[in-house]
Amino acid sequence: MPAIRIQERASLRLDDIYRYTRDRWGDDQADKYITGLFEAFDKISTHGVTSRPVPAEFGVEGFFFRYERHFVYWRHLENGDIGIVTILRERMHQIDRFRDDFGFGE
Repeated sequence: MPAIRIQERASLRLDDIYRYTRDRWGDDQADKYITGLFEAFDKISTHGVTSRPVPAEFGVEGFFFRYERHFVYWRHLENGDIGIVTILRERMHQIDRFRDDFGFGE
């Protein structure tokens, strides 16, 4: 089974999600939400989450799925592992944030 690799931008987003959730709803809810995200990551390779291809206008190959209020973007890495590229809140402007997190906005 491929390993799950949390890429740098996704790691930063996870930290932000945790802090926001903790500050708004407390430690228990923050722990529960982050744990749920990691459980969803583990389901990618077994198709336990329904992923769709990233739309062509994003200009990259990859997939995404929704987890509660967030979209998780991932791709197959060259070594066969799964790379979690970024996690965006449903209200974020997806294309601009996605391009930034893939390194196209730099």
